[in-house]
Amino acid sequence: MDFRLPELGEGVLEAELVAWLVKVGDSVKRGQNLMEVLTDKASMEVPSPFAGSITGLRAEPGQQIKVGDVVLTYSPAGETKEDRGSRIEDRKREDRGSRIEDRKEGPSRGEDGEIKTRERERLTSQAPLSSILHPLSSIPQPPSSTVRAAPSVRYLARKLGVDLGQIRGSGPGGRILIGDLSAHLAAAHPRMEQPSHEAHPDYGTPGTRIKLQGVRRKIAEHMTLSKRTIPHYTYVDECDVTELVRLRSSLRETYERDGIKLTYLAFFVKAVVAALKEVPIVNSTLDEKAGEIILHDHYHVGIAVAAPTGLIVPVIHDADRKDLTQIGREIERLSREARTGKARLEDLRGGTFTITSIGGVGGLFSTPIINHPEVAILGIGKVVKRPVFDAAGQVRPADIVYLSLSFDHRVLDGAIGAAFGNAICRRLQNPAGLLLPEKL
Repeated sequence: MDFRLPELGEGVLEAELVAWLVKVGDSVKRGQNLMEVLTDKASMEVPSPFAGSITGLRAEPGQQIKVGDVVLTYSPAGETKEDRGSRIEDRKREDRGSRIEDRKEGPSRGEDGEIKTRERERLTSQAPLSSILHPLSSIPQPPSSTVRAAPSVRYLARKLGVDLGQIRGSGPGGRILIGDLSAHLAAAHPRMEQPSHEAHPDYGTPGTRIKLQGVRRKIAEHMTLSKRTIPHYTYVDECDVTELVRLRSSLRETYERDGIKLTYLAFFVKAVVAALKEVPIVNSTLDEKAGEIILHDHYHVGIAVAAPTGLIVPVIHDADRKDLTQIGREIERLSREARTGKARLEDLRGGTFTITSIGGVGGLFSTPIINHPEVAILGIGKVVKRPVFDAAGQVRPADIVYLSLSFDHRVLDGAIGAAFGNAICRRLQNPAGLLLPEKL
């Protein structure tokens, strides 16, 4: 029997195969992960809705595969003629459910183009349904009208005995995606989760070749687009963060008791958000087709994370509505998930400004590449102890950090870049103000 790639998320019609988690001849159980795929730098594992043995793998790591493509073949465990008849009836039932759901959800989308998108999703999601069907172990329950999920996700959930009503969807409007289902299975049945260990970067082996694929290929494409499209200029300034170092040191133990690792990055996120509100044009994107600069009224700050597979930029959404504690928790969660290959697609989208830090590794300053389609990025160097002169001309020790800001010169000129850098530095020099709630 054929197993086709099911729908992976709202509007996601293809993915890159990162790795197989099974091989020909393996016996698999329902809920066991079959493969790891990559979409938009977010990797996810696809669970098996069947029990049986693998007879063939139809795709290679690094290959782009579309929703509905046959990715493997398998022999079901103990299938009878009655089972095959049950599968056919199940397929018909699923197809009817798909049409009913589309009639319910399609018109509510409102716009003509969105209705067409829903129809396209319906057609692509039906393809895998007819091929991943398996004998029913119990009488199927009708899909809940209060749960939003694609028919393929509903089918997988029913075959795995999962109540979708117990899962919080991460897609638009609370729609349950296959990644949500996989995460629920991993939490409920740790034994089914493939081992995942945070690893050190692979620095390569002399005399070998490395295929440009997966996250590395995505990074290459994105950085090439950014450098080819955006005329960069970089502004570097130093900032005295002596008070910030002192404040963080005094708060660190308190935060650790609450299970939060308080890093400098949390303060930088708060300072950047305040500076973006002071210089709004930096929180923008350029719509080249329309010839317009779009100034955003939301503050979604990306944080670059060095994962074993490459640079990942998860996003702290609505950072202006979060206090230092919440931002600290978000940084820890997003960084952990990125480094262990568990970053969710919704956490990698929607950024309006990016922060990258090399301070933990070393280096005073850098010339970071803008995360297209944003118009600016902040690079944070290492905090170093330096002798400085105070207002009275006396030498004193100070903690200094270099701020490296790259800007899109089509949108931002040098004076604006300097004003933005000054706005960040002022907040860092008076860090107590970063503990206060944002004025909305």
